[in-house]
Amino acid sequence: MPAIRTEALTKEFPVGFWRKRVHRALDQLTLSVEPGEVFGFLGPNGAGKTTTLKLLLQLIFPTSGVAEILGRPAGSVDVRHRIGYLPETPYFYDNLTAEELLLYFAKLFGYAPADRRRRVDRLLDEVGIGSERRQMLRRFSKGMLQRVGVAQALVNDPEVVFLDEPMSGLDPIGRRQIRELILDLRRQGRTVFFSSHILADAESICSQAGVLVAGRLVSVGRLDEILAVERGWELVVADLSEVAQRAIGSRARRITQIALGRHALEVAPTESDQFVRDCIESGAHVVALNPLHATLEDFFLRAVQDERGNEGASSDDSRATEPPPTS
Repeated sequence: MPAIRTEALTKEFPVGFWRKRVHRALDQLTLSVEPGEVFGFLGPNGAGKTTTLKLLLQLIFPTSGVAEILGRPAGSVDVRHRIGYLPETPYFYDNLTAEELLLYFAKLFGYAPADRRRRVDRLLDEVGIGSERRQMLRRFSKGMLQRVGVAQALVNDPEVVFLDEPMSGLDPIGRRQIRELILDLRRQGRTVFFSSHILADAESICSQAGVLVAGRLVSVGRLDEILAVERGWELVVADLSEVAQRAIGSRARRITQIALGRHALEVAPTESDQFVRDCIESGAHVVALNPLHATLEDFFLRAVQDERGNEGASSDDSRATEPPPTS
């Protein structure tokens, strides 16, 4: 049974003032996330990521389609105590301390006082909030508030955790702590569904990724399969003459001078042997030959560009088939 499942999930909003029109923020989203997965939900700004999370949590309601969490309809009361949520811009009672806020949330979940205290102390330690835990939240920076937000999302030991831009506003140390926390949740067998535009962080923690563009899921796949795709080879050579640079470099995808007398050539997967022979025959010395694998950024950019290219082609087709105006 999937931990998260959607089928043709769609959300439309009316926009405009006098002549309202329908804006489709999410278009027929069909998705399945298995238990124990860390799913990275990626997309440009305005793609519909936050809308999707709000639909899954029933903070807003779909125009059509189905959303389920742990085999139950999204929003079911018996599921709510089994999930955690960090919104993109959390707002907390700023006259409370971080400690008081988490104790309050733990009390809402029905934990006994001693258990509350242990739980809150452990979570604040894990997200890197030290002596500041007894300061009022209005004195916290955005990054510190983000850490408190992650802690409150985990206060009930949820089976499924939804995180909307969890790295937003964090410094490098904070980002690393949150990455390690998410990886620890993965090791515990919990399911994490998070949206992000920080692709390097997503690549380091997610086991599966999907790309949303203009409300449509345009690509999805397991990260180990995405990153296993060979993009080509990087050939590092020394003492490549100017004549060889022009002759050999013109056939490479890219040639870059990386140091005095050294160049890096990016070549296609099937052409590495020929380039090595040509460089040696020209009198250059081969220093290294390294495989280049696809990155999550490659996957993301290709999906976005393909979708936008398809949109442009569809628009051109519709204009081509439109009958000419009559006078």
